[in-house]
Amino acid sequence: MTKNISKEIPKEKRFLIMVILLTGVFFTLLNETLLNLAIPVLVNEMDAAPSTVQWVVTGYMLIMGVFIPVSSLMIQWFTTRQLFIGSLVLFSVGSLVSGLAAALPYLFIGRFFQAMGTALLLPLMMHTLLMLYPAKKRGTVMGFIGLVIMVAPAIGPPLSGVILDFLNWRWLFFMMLPLIFLVLISSIFVLDNVTTVTRPKIDIRSILFSIFGFGGIVFGLSFAGDESVSWLNPSVYISLCVGLVCLSGFVWRQLKSVTPMLEMRTFRHPMFSLAALLLFIGMMTQFSTIILLPFLFENALGVSTVAAGLILLPGAIINGAISPFIGRIFDKFGPKILVIPGMILLVIGLQLFIKVNTATSILMFILLYTLVMIAIAMIIMPAQTNGLNQLPAKYYSHGTAIFNTLQQIAGATGIAFYVTMMSVGQNLYPSTSGIIGGAGRYSRCRDTVCF
Repeated sequence: MTKNISKEIPKEKRFLIMVILLTGVFFTLLNETLLNLAIPVLVNEMDAAPSTVQWVVTGYMLIMGVFIPVSSLMIQWFTTRQLFIGSLVLFSVGSLVSGLAAALPYLFIGRFFQAMGTALLLPLMMHTLLMLYPAKKRGTVMGFIGLVIMVAPAIGPPLSGVILDFLNWRWLFFMMLPLIFLVLISSIFVLDNVTTVTRPKIDIRSILFSIFGFGGIVFGLSFAGDESVSWLNPSVYISLCVGLVCLSGFVWRQLKSVTPMLEMRTFRHPMFSLAALLLFIGMMTQFSTIILLPFLFENALGVSTVAAGLILLPGAIINGAISPFIGRIFDKFGPKILVIPGMILLVIGLQLFIKVNTATSILMFILLYTLVMIAIAMIIMPAQTNGLNQLPAKYYSHGTAIFNTLQQIAGATGIAFYVTMMSVGQNLYPSTSGIIGGAGRYSRCRDTVCF
C-alpha cells in the first residue's frame, strides 16, 4: 500500500486527514507549555517545593524523550487509525486524571499519560503525511507542521495566564477534553489507514536500552538545567553516564539487528545526517532562547511573567505563519536558497542581541526575537524535509522518530548548557540590589543568549 498511497487517496481526503492530524498534534503540544505559569499556584495548593512541582513540566519532556524512539516500532505494529485514536485516548485520560488530581503524584501520573500520547502522535503525524504526499509537495506540508509545532507551545503560557486570571488551574486540563473529543470523533470518520502493518519481532533489550539510554540523557540534562543543581550532582552525572552507556548499547544492537527498532542506517544518507545536525543546532537555539529571554525580561527589566510571554508571542506566531510559505519555496527551489540565508540571519540576529542594554525598547526585543525565529523557520523544516526526502519509504517511520527524539534531546541540552553558563555568570555579577545588580543580571542573561 505504501508505494502509491499519495495517488490512491483523493486530494480532498488527503487534506482532511492532514487537518485532523495537525489539529490533534496542536492541542497536545499546546499542553506542553500550558502549565509553565501555573507552577507557583501548584506550589501553594499542593504544598510542595518549586523544584518538585517543576517536574510536571520537565517530566513531560522526559517521557517524550523515552517514548518517541519506540514510536517507530508502534507504527509498524498498529494501523494509522488505531495509533492515532489510541494516542488521543491516552492524552484524554491524562488530561482527566491531571484535572482531578488531589495530590502531586496523581498530577504526575496524568502528565505521564499526556506525554505518552503526544510522543506517539508526533512521529505518526509526520510519517503519515510523508506517505500521503509526494516529494514535490512535502515542503508545503512540512511548512504546516512547522506552523503547528511553533505556534502551539508559544501560545501556551499567555493562554494559561489568561485562564488562571479567571479560573482554577484544573481548567487548563478540563478545557482540552471537549476539543480532543471533537478531533477523536472526526478521525473515526475521516482518517484512513495509510501505513503498512508488518509487526516485526519485538526486541525487549532494544526497548530497555532505549528507555534507559534516551531517558537517562534527557533526565540528566533536565536536572542540570535547574539553576540550583550542579553538573557534579550525582543525579546529573550518573544519569548521563547510564544514558550514554545504554545509548551506545542501543545503537550497537540496532546495527546488528535485521529488523531494528530504530534504523540507525538512516545516517548513511549524508543529507539526513546534515539535517539532523542542523535540527539539533536550531532546536538548541530555540529552546534556550525561550527559557533565557524570559529570565532577562523578568529579572533584569522587571517585566511580569505574562508580559514576558507576550513579548515572545509575535516572533513565534510569525515563525509559524511563514512556515507554509517557506515550504512552498522549498518545493520550487530546494533547501539551499532557504537554509544558507537562514543560518546567516540567525548569526546576525544573535549578534544584534549583544548590542542591547537596559535602555533597549520592548519593540526592539520583539523585532530581534522575530528575526531569530524567522531564521530558525528557514533552517529547521527545509533541512528536515530534505533529509527525509532522501530516505526510502521503509525508513520514514525511523527518520521521523529520530528527528523527534533529537528535538527533545536538543531542547534539554540547550536549556541545561545555557542555564549553566548563566549560573556561572552569577559569580561574575552577584545579585545585589540596585542598578549594579540589575545590570549584572541583565548582562549575564544577554551574553548567554548571544553565545
